[in-house]
Amino acid sequence: MDIIIFVISFVTAFIFSLGGVGAAIILIPILVSLGIPINIAKPVGLFYNTVSLTGASVHNIKNKRLNFKIAIPVIVSSFLFAVVGAYVSKFIPNKTILLLLIGFLLFSGYMFLFHKKKELEEYITNTPYLKLTLIGTLAGILSGMLGIGGGGIISPLMLMIGFNPKQIVSVTAFVVPFSSFSGFLTYWAIGSVNWHILIIVSIAGIVGATSGTMFMQKKLNHNAVKKILAILLLIMAIKLIFKIT
Repeated sequence: MDIIIFVISFVTAFIFSLGGVGAAIILIPILVSLGIPINIAKPVGLFYNTVSLTGASVHNIKNKRLNFKIAIPVIVSSFLFAVVGAYVSKFIPNKTILLLLIGFLLFSGYMFLFHKKKELEEYITNTPYLKLTLIGTLAGILSGMLGIGGGGIISPLMLMIGFNPKQIVSVTAFVVPFSSFSGFLTYWAIGSVNWHILIIVSIAGIVGATSGTMFMQKKLNHNAVKKILAILLLIMAIKLIFKIT
């Protein structure tokens, strides 16, 4: 089982690294389908996001791809509300959490697959702080509650507002480690962390995300990556639907 988890963690990090959304969005349902309880899978997924996307964020900062002005309101609100989401999840039945996760997977998959980006001249250049704060708040709550990091909600909503997709990837990759780590600390405080699984997943995530970023930037364009992510998300949503019915 350890080898299976390592391979799955590596592959998901490899594939999701370019999208900047955090591979926990697909890793959590996979772990659940393998029989790992969701309350154990969630903190593992949050820490997995933290370690796998930190390297991408450092790379974006070094190459001056990150707009801090846009990122800060999303970071602050998501970091704070991830704690709320993680704590509240204690009082929500596991089946309800799974249903929310299915809805999240379907929404994210649909947005990645069918949302058409605007022409370059239509991208917004201002900083709508209130909208960005609300996006961060929602992403933080879902991040803590579901263990998915929130990138899958940040990216589609920023696309809907009208941000440049290249900006979105760098902002999301920077925000997700903060909201993920905040939620992880809350789960750790309430004693829900399986360190054995977490270490296996984290090592695989670091190696997979690093390899994936290097490979995909050379071999695949952004649209191809979006389609791959969308298909994976929708497949896992369907799999979870059959699991709970």
